[in-house]
Amino acid sequence: MSERPTSERPTSELPPPPPTTRPRIIARLALAGAMIFAGFSHLFWAREEFRAQVPTWVPMDADGVVMASGGVEITLGVGLALLRRDRVLVGRLLAAFFVLIFPGNLAQYLNHADGFGLDTDTKRLVRLFFQPVLILWALWSTGIPRRR
Repeated sequence: MSERPTSERPTSELPPPPPTTRPRIIARLALAGAMIFAGFSHLFWAREEFRAQVPTWVPMDADGVVMASGGVEITLGVGLALLRRDRVLVGRLLAAFFVLIFPGNLAQYLNHADGFGLDTDTKRLVRLFFQPVLILWALWSTGIPRRR
């Protein structure tokens, strides 16, 4: 048997994850914990609050949307905490998830829907500006963007 040249490596072999730092690890694990907590709150003690964020134009039952998003949050949180080799992929998926749920935050603002102490338009508007922070947190804590 002849060995393959390294340039013909099977596509199933992923490159190792980029090196990380202690602050990124701490940030990643903190975000993982927050996602797991948020996911369980979607499923159990805060479902009504989360239903207030589901836009009326979503063609699904609001409770089903809340439960599904809770499951996704738990899955992504566990992935952030445990899948070290795949942390870049999980970071990208989490950032995409934060983009996908942004319409819920926007709908809460536009519809003046109270939830989670966001009982004024000013508070709901400030919450909108926190979403990019979450996106950047997901990307930075998982090693994106890579330094060259």
